[in-house]
Amino acid sequence: MSTLTNAPVAPLLSCLFAEASEHSPMSIPGVSELSRDELDRLMRSKTDYLDFYGRLKDFPLAVSRDTGALLYMLACSCKARTIVEFGTSFGISTLHLAAALRDNGGGLLITSEFESSKVAQARSNLIAGGLLDLVEIREGDALLTLGKDLPESIDLVLLDGAKALYPEILTLLESRLKPGALIVADNADYAPEYLARVRSAEQGYMSIPFADDVELSMRLG
Repeated sequence: MSTLTNAPVAPLLSCLFAEASEHSPMSIPGVSELSRDELDRLMRSKTDYLDFYGRLKDFPLAVSRDTGALLYMLACSCKARTIVEFGTSFGISTLHLAAALRDNGGGLLITSEFESSKVAQARSNLIAGGLLDLVEIREGDALLTLGKDLPESIDLVLLDGAKALYPEILTLLESRLKPGALIVADNADYAPEYLARVRSAEQGYMSIPFADDVELSMRLG
């Protein structure tokens, strides 16, 4: 039986995706008036991300339904037992990954989120989905929270926080990535430094763009 496609997870995700589709972060003051160039600068900034994402604290910033399904499929197919997620938000991607862990027989998902209100919302959603026991939510800046107390080996990584920090987060996790570990990076086009790194066999990765907004990479042996 698939945890993802049955109650309580399936109806919960349907509600969460429906709610996410009804609200656009581009409609809120402080964001809606940003020019395309300024928005692009903020998305790529390594210094202004706390302020920028703080403006979006009331929005789920969810992965797409297809990306969520992809996460579940990848985690199941590689029989992941240890997963790290950068950017919890409301926990929609977290639910997909934790559902895979449940169907794999158990494991641990470490996820990091710096907005306390989003941590509370994600925890509530994970409780509703019956998956909180598989998840450790670390509140704070991921450059700190993901810099210590990691599993000896990591099977799968989701990068879906501040895009400019993808290279730094990868560096924190890299020594723990087992050969064949998968890294899914959402909206990685805002992180050219990251793309250059994971698309280089010399740096130990194989990588391809997947769908419209995902980079799928594998750690080489």
